[in-house]
Amino acid sequence: MEYFMKRADYDLIIIGGGPAGLTAGLYASRARLNTLLVEKAAIGGQILVTDWMENYPGFPEGLSGADLVQKMKDQALKFGLSIKNDTVISIDLPAQIKTVHFKESVISAHTVIIATGATPRKLGIPGEKKFFGKGISTCATCDAPFYKDRVVVAAGGGDTAVQESLYLAKFAKKVFLVHRRDQLRATKILQERAFQNDRIEIIWDSVLTQVNGFFNVESVGLKNVKTDETQTIDAEGCFIWVGTLPKTDFLNGGVKMDSNGYIITDSNMETSVPGVYSAGDIRVTPLRQVATAVGDGAVAATSASHYIETIKDNGNA
Repeated sequence: MEYFMKRADYDLIIIGGGPAGLTAGLYASRARLNTLLVEKAAIGGQILVTDWMENYPGFPEGLSGADLVQKMKDQALKFGLSIKNDTVISIDLPAQIKTVHFKESVISAHTVIIATGATPRKLGIPGEKKFFGKGISTCATCDAPFYKDRVVVAAGGGDTAVQESLYLAKFAKKVFLVHRRDQLRATKILQERAFQNDRIEIIWDSVLTQVNGFFNVESVGLKNVKTDETQTIDAEGCFIWVGTLPKTDFLNGGVKMDSNGYIITDSNMETSVPGVYSAGDIRVTPLRQVATAVGDGAVAATSASHYIETIKDNGNA
């Protein structure tokens, strides 16, 4: 049994530094687990590009995503969380000691929480690859200032699409929001704000078919999904908010997922592999919001703590 103690570098490794991962890190560190959080990019994930949050409890005046992340990070560090900036290449989960492989190192732990989130989905239309990052964006908070007094086309109908369009409208002369259905999926208060904004025009029952231009975006092609009628809108930018794809490539099918690649968990956030948990946008869940990610992270860390106590009680750690 001493072998296990020497092999495990940490009690818990958390992969992903968004709200779910940071909350898990806070709870685990506060429970005195030797915990490492790994994030390949900036701590915070997609929330970093959220201009303003009004629906996170405890902040009635709202706050920026970056401010909330900083508060979460500071609080987790206060309790001793270790953070590593690196990219996970692969992970071995079946054994009792889990091993996480990086480019130049391997780190082991008794438990793992997967909280890598999801990445914006692309449309796969002509011109998207050519202009992505050069006229096509998935982040209004990042790129809206580049389109001051210009016309842009955006795709989507959920909370992100409408909220980002509202922010984009602060800069752009006109925002054409294209949605494939005849009503938005966003929350009612966001819909009301969009309908009342003179700079936002919603094009219903339509999809983007191509993005045109030579050096820069010059126009966007649309098609009505009910009538097949096509049109072209002159625009200098295009924003795409049509859902997300889970970041699970490094898992190589190591845990059970649904048909869309999201990780399946039970109510304790445990995956199909004992000692491996998942939290936040990467798992199968009816709602992907910061508040739900935070709840997932708390449950996952608590479950991991109980798991470690159990294997220690059984003499396996």
